[in-house]
Amino acid sequence: MTIRTAVSATALALVTTLALTGCVAGENAEPEAAAPSGAADAGWSADTLDIDFATYNPLSLVIKDQGWLEETLGDDVTVNWLQSAGSNKANEALRAGAVDVGSTAGSAALLARSNGSPIRTIGIYSQPEWAAIVVPAGSDVTSVADLAGKSVAATKGTDPYFFLLQTLEEAGVPLDQVEVQNLQHADGRTALEQGSVAAWSGLDPIMAASEAESGTKLIYRNIDFNTYGFLNATEDFLTESPDLAQVVVDAYEKARAWAQENPEEVVAILAEVAGIDPAVAEKVIVERTNLGVDPVPGDAQRKVLEVVGPIFVESGDVADQATIDKALDELFEPAFAEKADAANLAD
Repeated sequence: MTIRTAVSATALALVTTLALTGCVAGENAEPEAAAPSGAADAGWSADTLDIDFATYNPLSLVIKDQGWLEETLGDDVTVNWLQSAGSNKANEALRAGAVDVGSTAGSAALLARSNGSPIRTIGIYSQPEWAAIVVPAGSDVTSVADLAGKSVAATKGTDPYFFLLQTLEEAGVPLDQVEVQNLQHADGRTALEQGSVAAWSGLDPIMAASEAESGTKLIYRNIDFNTYGFLNATEDFLTESPDLAQVVVDAYEKARAWAQENPEEVVAILAEVAGIDPAVAEKVIVERTNLGVDPVPGDAQRKVLEVVGPIFVESGDVADQATIDKALDELFEPAFAEKADAANLAD
């Protein structure tokens, strides 16, 4: 698909994508009760809300830009925004208590829960094609099989890393035949373009910018190896501030609807925050991001993670499959997304 530069074409493509929302069933267990939210509440459970935003999570950028949380919560709650450079950084912030709510890939959320991080997934923000295997312009690496004996950059604990593991497994390349350089996403791009690595398991929008600005090439794409965008919260936050958690999920649904009505603004916001050309941001939003997903974490996401989980064990990232199974059983908290109502947010 070529990049469409006309705003009308961008709007049509994104509206079409958002219109394809599926219906994902929630978990069968009885959901934990969540307090209702809204600007009319007499008081809030806490006086601060710490939340992340990330260029790989367009809805977070919209919420921050529009100021809905601040308007809804008023002077009683201070909203602190922290930028996540990747799922691994979001998980670090959640585990350290630096944020109450953070956005990651589904694989990263499962890995964190499997390794003892007390988080639960309260919403799904997108189904992206945000990872692929990237090589420099003119590279003699043309297939995944060619990566044997080569050095590849990837950020451990993130979807591109697990994309790489799945890709190598599918191609029959043992992990011990590849030198994985654990670099943050932006550093992976730099290493690739400077010739320090033969390939990079990249992440949008950094990957799309590299394509446009440096002529790098995607040699392997597979949307099925990309896990969904997960919105996660700490268990303490959900127990102590279910009202604020509900406001956050309500804001995400308001952002989803706003994105449908204002696709060109979403592109502009991403371009500004990420420091990329609007045409690159358009490629990410229109061609590689499906925002029109059911926000309730459930069967669709579980099926994806059931495939990824055993790879954690094989790679040594998790001790055993029993740990993965337990974490997957405990990860989803669908109650907030099931009750999401954008009308609870201030305009």
